[in-house]
Amino acid sequence: MVEERSYKEAAAGGSGGSSPQNETAGGEDVAAVAAQLGREPRGIRRVAYRCPCGKPAVVETAPRLPDGTPFPTLFYLTCPKAASAIGTLEGGGMMREMQARLAGDPSLKDAYTAAHEDYLRRRGDAAREDGVELLPEGMQSAGGMPERVKCLHALIAHELAVPGVNPFGREALDALPDWWRSGSCVRPGAGEEGQ
Repeated sequence: MVEERSYKEAAAGGSGGSSPQNETAGGEDVAAVAAQLGREPRGIRRVAYRCPCGKPAVVETAPRLPDGTPFPTLFYLTCPKAASAIGTLEGGGMMREMQARLAGDPSLKDAYTAAHEDYLRRRGDAAREDGVELLPEGMQSAGGMPERVKCLHALIAHELAVPGVNPFGREALDALPDWWRSGSCVRPGAGEEGQ
């Protein structure tokens, strides 16, 4: 049974969605992510957020793929239901409105810059933990941070993985419908495609 509480209730505690700390992605998780993406995932380090349905919704990825290619997106949104709902927000102009507020609100700019710095720090920590070369100085973080609002998917993934750190991620997340209410995006079983 899919959790019937809102995201806000689930985030407050209980059996809703969760941001696990250092939860290694097992075979079932990797199969679920493959079904969500429609391809084999690359560079998964761990599950960073579980949807209230129990499946991964955000994974933490390695800063470098196995072949050494830089991969700057540390927190990757995998749930297609969440991605679709976020796309609706983007199509509705939310990013333009956020960008306008970013330009005129110094405290919001400071909070968004802090989110950018958090992302870079965590990505650097991941590279050091994996024993791989740090990404080049000046490589983007995600979602346009700190100067632009470019991708709500990345900003929401950051906020789901690290609650309370990304002001635009939080704002957009609060505007989303409960994407999981109609059931999991992945049917029970080893990586079968969603319904």
